[in-house]
Amino acid sequence: MNQGMLKKLQQMQKDMVNAQKELEASTFFGTAAGGSVSVEFTGNKKMQKVTIDYAAFSLPDDQEILEDTILAAVNDCMQKIDEETEATMGQFSQGLGGLPGMGR
Repeated sequence: MNQGMLKKLQQMQKDMVNAQKELEASTFFGTAAGGSVSVEFTGNKKMQKVTIDYAAFSLPDDQEILEDTILAAVNDCMQKIDEETEATMGQFSQGLGGLPGMGR
């Protein structure tokens, strides 16, 4: 491998590490039931906050609905994190297309 290619790979590795750190430091939000439940996660999928509008639920009658709504909000947030991770990190795998055995 020539020096130019090695330098490009080293720079790409630095860029990937920086992009991953930015993703992990980012905040993502998920909601369900028209915003009656919202969650907040970091990009490394650590939950930071759950907010519930209890006026939207008649507890204990709606306990199962509330639980399902929390799950839906968490899943919404996880999907957003996964999509952003794919969009951010996918750019690096596209850049490897010119290297044998490293492209898509």
